[in-house]
Amino acid sequence: MNKALYQQKLTTADQAVKLIKRKCNIAFGMAVCQPPALLKAIAEQAKQDGFDELRVYYLHAEEPANNTILNYDLMHIIKPHPGFLGAKERQLILQGEKDHRKVIFYVPNSFSHLPRYFRESIELDTFVVTVSPMDKAGYFTLGTNNDYSSTAAKYAKNLIVEVNKNMPRVFGNSLIHVSQVTAIVENTVPLIELKPRKPLLEDQRIGQTIAKLIPDGATIQMGVGGVPDAVCSYLMQHNDLGIHSELLSPGMVELIKKGVVTGNCKKINTGKHVFTLAFGDKTMYEYMNDNPAMESYPVDYVNNPSIIAQNDNVISVNSVIEIDLYGQANAEFLAGHQFGGPGGQNDFVRGAYLSKGGKSILAFESTTKGGEVSKIVPKLTGIVTDLRIDTQYVATEYGVIDLKGLSSSERAESLISIAHPSFRDELRENAKKLHLF
Repeated sequence: MNKALYQQKLTTADQAVKLIKRKCNIAFGMAVCQPPALLKAIAEQAKQDGFDELRVYYLHAEEPANNTILNYDLMHIIKPHPGFLGAKERQLILQGEKDHRKVIFYVPNSFSHLPRYFRESIELDTFVVTVSPMDKAGYFTLGTNNDYSSTAAKYAKNLIVEVNKNMPRVFGNSLIHVSQVTAIVENTVPLIELKPRKPLLEDQRIGQTIAKLIPDGATIQMGVGGVPDAVCSYLMQHNDLGIHSELLSPGMVELIKKGVVTGNCKKINTGKHVFTLAFGDKTMYEYMNDNPAMESYPVDYVNNPSIIAQNDNVISVNSVIEIDLYGQANAEFLAGHQFGGPGGQNDFVRGAYLSKGGKSILAFESTTKGGEVSKIVPKLTGIVTDLRIDTQYVATEYGVIDLKGLSSSERAESLISIAHPSFRDELRENAKKLHLF
């Protein structure tokens, strides 16, 4: 019966996207689960005036979207509503400014809130996503990406899936039954792979410092970048770590393979490696496939501070664009414009601190632009991602501090102590002007 239903719904990408209304809201899966064939078909139909206006909701675009629907020539029809800005969106914004057009419509969000947006605030006509092949019981899985995809798949009027044999079959709460699907397209192509930069010397120093703050038996969450990768490399001698993380990365999977991560000390999802999105390489995706220890859940579960806090000794490591002398952190705004997005950073900043023995760590190199600009500033120039009352540990290559329980003056002095030496005098002068000293 399931096979017959599958064949009944199997079609081409061009035919599948004809289900989409001429003017409506659509969404696509983020990062690895972007469906290349379907996005290309949507772009082609838009070029042929097959749509009047599509509001397109998503969080993080990669090549499949960047090379198809995120085409400047289609911006009169395609109206991108991202929850995160990448290089492509920033490029489109600059092009639009030259023509005095607004072409990107950023949706402020906390990653953990996106499922609720799709349940209550954004009515979706169609959701398109890449899934793993159907099993004998009639179930596909969302593979690398659960995040908002599981909710969007449930609440969209039309669910169109692109089956890719390379997408891993993943356990947890990741199932979609063939009866829930409107149309099926088959397209087996290589999955997108993460190309991380090699950790710098400063990253390695920070990583080594942070690793010392992580006890055996801790549950870890790591963000993206050189510092989290460096931290993982210094955890190889630890024991019985657990994973409850927004992102599952190759560094974490290597810790699992080495037996460093077991999940045995976790209070919830014991023995399971919990994530809401995975981004890595082919080797990692193959390791995830049909691995019962890997469990993905919706982002409003994984990133819920009250869920995070149920594990003891949660260690959260994230980065920032800048932090000021009050302890306010900006992880998303640069040069007067939205640059990226908050993701789930604040969820884990709060969740980790609520955890018994937990530590929230904001880690970053002390300077940027070749040492010309300090990331520790007198007062934020951008949006506040993390409130000063939420910030706990802060780490640079010059050390690590704990801001909890400190006065405003002590906070400023501590932050200055881990700033690059060439900026410390200037920061002290500014602290005086701000009446912090």
